[in-house]
Amino acid sequence: MAHLLGIDIGTSGTKVIAIDESGKLVASASADYELFTPRPLWAEQNALDWWDAVCKCCQNIVAQIGADDIAGIGLSGQMHGLVMLNAKHEVLRPAILWCDQRTQAQCDWITETVGKDLLVSETANPVLTGFTAPKIVWARDNEPHLFERAVMHLLPKDYIRFRLTGEFATEVSDASGTSLLNVPERRWSRAVCDKIGVSLDHLPQMYESFEISGRVSALGAQATGLKEGTPVVGGGGDQAAGAVGNGIVQSGIISVAMGTSGVVFAFADTPVIDPKLRVHTFCHAVPHKWHVMGVMLSAGGSMRWYRDTLGLSEKAVASHMKTDPYELITRGAATVAPGSEGLFFLPYLTGERTPHPDPLARGAFVGLTLMHSKAHLARAVMEGVSFGLRDSLEILKEMGVSIGNVRANGGGAKSEIWRQITADIFGFPLSTIAIDEGPALGVALLAGVGTGIYGSVEEACSAVVKVTRGASVIEENARVYEKSYEIYRGLYPALKGSFAQMGELA
Repeated sequence: MAHLLGIDIGTSGTKVIAIDESGKLVASASADYELFTPRPLWAEQNALDWWDAVCKCCQNIVAQIGADDIAGIGLSGQMHGLVMLNAKHEVLRPAILWCDQRTQAQCDWITETVGKDLLVSETANPVLTGFTAPKIVWARDNEPHLFERAVMHLLPKDYIRFRLTGEFATEVSDASGTSLLNVPERRWSRAVCDKIGVSLDHLPQMYESFEISGRVSALGAQATGLKEGTPVVGGGGDQAAGAVGNGIVQSGIISVAMGTSGVVFAFADTPVIDPKLRVHTFCHAVPHKWHVMGVMLSAGGSMRWYRDTLGLSEKAVASHMKTDPYELITRGAATVAPGSEGLFFLPYLTGERTPHPDPLARGAFVGLTLMHSKAHLARAVMEGVSFGLRDSLEILKEMGVSIGNVRANGGGAKSEIWRQITADIFGFPLSTIAIDEGPALGVALLAGVGTGIYGSVEEACSAVVKVTRGASVIEENARVYEKSYEIYRGLYPALKGSFAQMGELA
């Protein structure tokens, strides 16, 4: 039976899975790597670490199932990151990541230079600090000795594609987050590129997500153990790919991704744009379809911060018990009543994007008293993230997006208590799917479409994506959260000025 490989270049690590034609998971492997913050608001990674992780994972997969039956490969990855290559195709500097916030001045310059109306009509979005174009301009402004040597600008997964196939290629869903793509027409925007001085020759060839973009080269095969000539499809940015893996390929179904970042994602038949530009409109990994999504930068990342700073005792106990420290942390949070007895957490640990595009926003506990315990703090973090996700949900509702079914995915969705908290805060039941492999599953399915195993993305999802458990709304909790949410919504406006002053001290 043919196998399909999905490779996901995440922020904390790379994951590779193999599925069969029925969607059954037959092998998986993962490898972690570091994230560097050399200055406040900066976030970088070594692109060579991604490639090393991919090689190790693919070798692991091949050792489990062999290489001959792998019919196709899909690539996904963290969006917006910038990898610059020189004429020898060497990496010029550490990759600047999606959560990096150094480029506000470049965002302002791009908006002024292009013009807001043209920028939105071409790219369907404002330019934000996390996006790729301002990173390119930042390199030009601050590292001209490197920028002048750059001949290719790549997104994270597309650097892996180059190492795997030798081809410079990308696809529409990931390219949507560069501020360089004409999103309605699904091609590079010559108008924007010309105005800000980005050469189209320095951008990779564009594909739809299911299209074959290259084949594993001799060098790629030697490094990974994969078979030379194996087709590699366009793939997708992590959110579009994850949506395919969750079956978000028709109207009425939205997804809530609770990974390092948090995303509320809705399918769209046309490139609908929020008049207030609070959410993103990007190309979907489904051909000739789009999606609308709100993004918060520190969802599961907030919980990871809690674990690594306030949860050290739980980490020590979990290590002794050979269990996950998150299990102990969330078990404690479950003992606290909804609303955390008046304690709130603002999850803006790396600035924020939706609905507050503010790189200077800060995380905060508000309402602390002597009665609050670590369990209260943990529950407040979970509730704060879910409140932040609801901000995006409310915008989608304002835009008239149909919401009939909400599917949760990501690490946070694996927690029963966090699923329940989110369902109660949203006021919608949450469901999960049988194979929760997120973006890796989505791009494996896209590989199946590109190689003819499935006739369409919709057919692939129908064959593989099955809904399993869920969380129903507990009305009593929902009433508590409705009152708490109104307080939560007032906290950022009250603190915004103070956040800006704090930024001057960093």
